[in-house]
Amino acid sequence: GFEQSIPHQQEKNLPGGGNWVVQKFGGTSVGKFAVDIAQDIVIASLKEHRTAIVCSARSTYTKSEGTTNRLLRAAREAERIGSRKYVDIVDVIRADHIAVAKDTISSADILERYSDCVNAECDNLVKILESAQHLTEVSKRTEDKIVAKGEKLSCLYMTAVLQDRGCNAQYVDLSNVIDFPVGERIDDSFYRNLAASLAKAVHACGDAVPVITGYFGDVPGGLLTQIGRGYTDLCAALVAVGIGASELQIWKEVDGIFTADPRKVPTARLLPSVTPSEAAELTFYGSEVIHPFTMDQVIKASIPIRIKNVKNPRNQGTIIWPDHADDLGEKKPSLFRNRSLVSLSTHDGPKRPTAVTIKRGITVLNVHSKKRTRAHGFLMSIFSVLDKWHLSVDLISSSEVHVSMALHSEVALLSGAGPDSEEIQIESAALKGAVDDLSVWGDIDLVPGLAVISLVGRQLRSMVGISGRFFSVLGE
Repeated sequence: GFEQSIPHQQEKNLPGGGNWVVQKFGGTSVGKFAVDIAQDIVIASLKEHRTAIVCSARSTYTKSEGTTNRLLRAAREAERIGSRKYVDIVDVIRADHIAVAKDTISSADILERYSDCVNAECDNLVKILESAQHLTEVSKRTEDKIVAKGEKLSCLYMTAVLQDRGCNAQYVDLSNVIDFPVGERIDDSFYRNLAASLAKAVHACGDAVPVITGYFGDVPGGLLTQIGRGYTDLCAALVAVGIGASELQIWKEVDGIFTADPRKVPTARLLPSVTPSEAAELTFYGSEVIHPFTMDQVIKASIPIRIKNVKNPRNQGTIIWPDHADDLGEKKPSLFRNRSLVSLSTHDGPKRPTAVTIKRGITVLNVHSKKRTRAHGFLMSIFSVLDKWHLSVDLISSSEVHVSMALHSEVALLSGAGPDSEEIQIESAALKGAVDDLSVWGDIDLVPGLAVISLVGRQLRSMVGISGRFFSVLGE
């Protein structure tokens, strides 16, 4: 099968069994470029170092038709009494994973073993959905198990593709990796223990290349709720920390981080390196790089992160690494921060921002309070409504009686267009629900079709006159 272990010979003189690199591949990369990843990236990298890989669930074309979204749709169907639509959704996922293997795997033996594994996972998935339907609810733990199937299928496929090309790869299922006592909530000790358990799982593979599911088992409060859909990146980060990797590589379909979106700004340049704080801002405002919390785990362990392109593996990409002024390892957290400009001496001050990002598809939601309420009660109620409807807010501006929030969503919140506001309809059930709940607090209005423009750069807030120049350019 895909999980048999080969006895492990520790490499001589190398602590922890050698020089490791952890490579994380996103869903669309595995969906479209699995063969290239196997040959030109994973197998090619083995000449220089030991490699562990972590894969997200496959998406062939778009995220909305990706395996994870299909699985979430199946979970919603299982909550409907009498619906059997989830069986059809599972069959589409099954057929998709078997069809792609027939096109890319030449060994009949490997293909048969892989198909058996896919069928077993999908049959088990239908059982999970049936029992959830019987209970008429999908608990957080069950939803995690359903979504985890995406990574399992993706990693089984990647393992088969590697084995078919002569690489000794081994599938690693992390469903039971949490083998230590866990408290009520996730804290630093949880991540430390998890990194150690992940290292054990990697070393158990002996000399094989571990192909690791991004899903890491039963987390207090549920993995999707506590960590969100970026948990595969976090898993790769903790594997890197656990085995003391020399580098964490996040493989995408762009060459790295640019000074602006290269699809929209032809003069955008690739940045050879950025600091963690710059990468965090870039991620938040449009260039999805890597989640800041995930980045923290790796940088604290002094492991650099490199963003690379599956379509152009020879390119060096962008490395995320603290420079001396931004060094995360050195700084002790302190309640007060120095506002003085003295900290920015003339030679290390930036001459210009590092990058410009634009996040489109922003809808601004305004709430004008009717009541003469105290501000804290008003704000608390508004945030609890947003939390209830899972709406994420990018920017917020508030006074005692008015709150303005910039909402961003992958799917369209509104439909229709034109100057006549009557033509615009609310499409999103979450936004509709939130508007209804918020209307208790005051008058609501929505402003669609906006964008957030951000300047990102180290110590920008200490640069005198930068805001003035920014607004002058916008005015022109």
